[in-house]
Amino acid sequence: MAESRTDRGAGPGVRGVKSALRTVALLELLAERADRPARLDELATELGVPRSSMYQLLQTLVDCGWVRTDTTGSLYGIGIRTLLTGASYLDSDERVRAIRPYLDEASDALGETIHLARLDGPHVVYLATRESHEYLRTISRVGRRVPAHAGALGKALLAERPDAELPLPEGQLAALTESTHTDRTALLADLERVRERGYAIDREETVAGIAGFGFALRYDEPAVDAISCSVPVARLADAHQSRVVSVMREIQTKIERLLSPVSGAPDWR
Repeated sequence: MAESRTDRGAGPGVRGVKSALRTVALLELLAERADRPARLDELATELGVPRSSMYQLLQTLVDCGWVRTDTTGSLYGIGIRTLLTGASYLDSDERVRAIRPYLDEASDALGETIHLARLDGPHVVYLATRESHEYLRTISRVGRRVPAHAGALGKALLAERPDAELPLPEGQLAALTESTHTDRTALLADLERVRERGYAIDREETVAGIAGFGFALRYDEPAVDAISCSVPVARLADAHQSRVVSVMREIQTKIERLLSPVSGAPDWR
């Protein structure tokens, strides 16, 4: 049986505090739902928490600004104060600050969308994005979590690990598009090609109509951060693909040289 959100412990030899685990699980669930607010009964059922306990927890978090509710008090969503922790994480991360100029450099050279993401269990989380000059998105990807098996960023990082140590969920892998790997055997074969090639290719596996090229940043071992370039498949000619790979490899090398391990630097993992 898969472990529920509220069953997670605090680590080896440490007993998790139930109220804290419930709070974290609730906030993560609301964050994943994004623009789909939830009702009390949905949240209680999803997290396996008594309805009365869930109501008390929700009201406490609403009062503190971490959860918001509509005028009827029947719908709940993530609150504005959660933005404080996300912004603080990005502002305090020296690596993100150091890498941002190189994302600009890659974006200026290629005219395409460039991303920085970090592995978080079986997902990658977008830390920074530079949008294409050719098309604009109305929603920023920063802070979004995507299954690691479903795109160039995640596959670039998975390929840095032995197959036996991949942080993948149990059962069939989730599909984001018709092209996403849902079969483990197919994914493992793709990861072997990534290792041989030195970078990952995503052909409409995360978003239909978009191809991605992902490059692990090996200043950690194994790598936890990666950069990628996203290109609409409609204009992905062979010559442009070759230039994307060339520029991104150059940017990868520059970042790795800049952020090679420094004595005394904290290891946040």
